[in-house]
Amino acid sequence: MELNHCTAIVTGANRGIGAAFVTALLEAGASKVYAACRNPGAADLEFDSSDPRIEPVALDVSQPQSISELAAACDDVQLLVNNAGLFAGETLLGAADVAAARKEMEVNYFGPLQMSRAFAPALARNGGGAIVNVLSAAAIVAVPNMGGYSPSKFAARAMGISLRAELADQKTQVQNLIVGSIDTRMAAHVQGKKESPATVAKAGLRAVKRNIPEVDTDEFAVSVRAAHARDPAKLEQQMAAALKLETLNTGR
Repeated sequence: MELNHCTAIVTGANRGIGAAFVTALLEAGASKVYAACRNPGAADLEFDSSDPRIEPVALDVSQPQSISELAAACDDVQLLVNNAGLFAGETLLGAADVAAARKEMEVNYFGPLQMSRAFAPALARNGGGAIVNVLSAAAIVAVPNMGGYSPSKFAARAMGISLRAELADQKTQVQNLIVGSIDTRMAAHVQGKKESPATVAKAGLRAVKRNIPEVDTDEFAVSVRAAHARDPAKLEQQMAAALKLETLNTGR
């Protein structure tokens, strides 16, 4: 897909990877970027809301009406970036109930699914375009200490594969981005080296331009995929050990 002069929408655009996508799209020549977030008037937005090419718009991906209203208003979209996400920080059995896991599934799976359903007709009318799903290395290997987050990203990865088949006839690309250790607020709990959100945005736009179905966006994501390919059972054991160590350290 050609990005020059395109019109895009980015969910969760207020900060982190979403804001980096807004910037990267403009650098790639996009004519307009709808920067979608729950509070587009907030004072701490990480994109330049004064740029006339950026149109901040209100969106809550967990609310179907919010999605349908936005799709009706933004019918010129050629590229959809499903970036909005939620990490609740609970384990599956350690949480008081399933509310956290249900919310993660609502935001991380049903949100992108409903966005894709709502914008697919506009993408078809506007030449096909592309859908980009910002996922996680936790979509490749289950991470027990990430509770409902990892299962929700597994589901979103499978969704992207299914959408790719369903949307092929209307010439809509679907790119799944496997994201590792990135310096964002959501990843504040992650230890070790972290890369810039711009790394993900640039890798994602390269995937769109070259129509690469799935791409590992950073060094950590590449290492996780390699470890899983070498010995998936060993990697699963390492993930289980990490959960046990975290439980001992936190007393949970």
